[in-house]
Amino acid sequence: MLALDRVNCYYGPVHVLSDVSLALAPGEILCLLGRNGAGKTTTLKAIMGHVKVKSGRITLDGRELTRLAPHEIPRLGIAYVPQGRRLFPLLTVEENLRMGLLVRGEGDETREWALELFPALRERLRQRAGTLSGGQQQMLATARALCAGPKFLLMDEPSEGLMPSLVEKLLDTARMLKAREVGVLLVEQKVDAVLRVADRVVLMENGSVKYESTPAELASKPEVLLRYVGVRR
Repeated sequence: MLALDRVNCYYGPVHVLSDVSLALAPGEILCLLGRNGAGKTTTLKAIMGHVKVKSGRITLDGRELTRLAPHEIPRLGIAYVPQGRRLFPLLTVEENLRMGLLVRGEGDETREWALELFPALRERLRQRAGTLSGGQQQMLATARALCAGPKFLLMDEPSEGLMPSLVEKLLDTARMLKAREVGVLLVEQKVDAVLRVADRVVLMENGSVKYESTPAELASKPEVLLRYVGVRR
């Protein structure tokens, strides 16, 4: 279980996360929705140790993460696909995947599994990551994270700028991870995509959790989506 218990974070004097509490089970897909600046990305960064937690606790299977250095957290089984992908552009696809394998000492079996999920990468193993299309880069960023053999995968706006067919591929990947008991914490703006793939949805506003529901319940309450996301379904 990955859990946040009343987590508070600041950017200088600005209180950006206020008593955020979440729990993600293995094999569950939890999606964070909210307007820009709601605190969704900061929540992921806090889990990964990229933003300091002022108070509250973040735990993985009961082990507290909030005092660990950022490089220690992936080794415990949490992988992160950040917004903007953050690939090594001058390294090849193969070399980027190897960087993922090194995190937890995974081997060729894990690499092959990642390439099976994204077969388009196999024919580009010697191509530099910086020369890939945006969709290919997103696939590589996800495959690299999966090469760490994570228990939980955090994904920040993976569908941003992608054509619908690639969005569907990423949603299919989330479903396959669910079948392998990998928990997925997904930050996403495409409401229809979220409602199709999520087990639970959390709505955030001004750094706080405001509403939690199942996709079916949320789909029946357009006023809630309009209030917290600014869209009508």
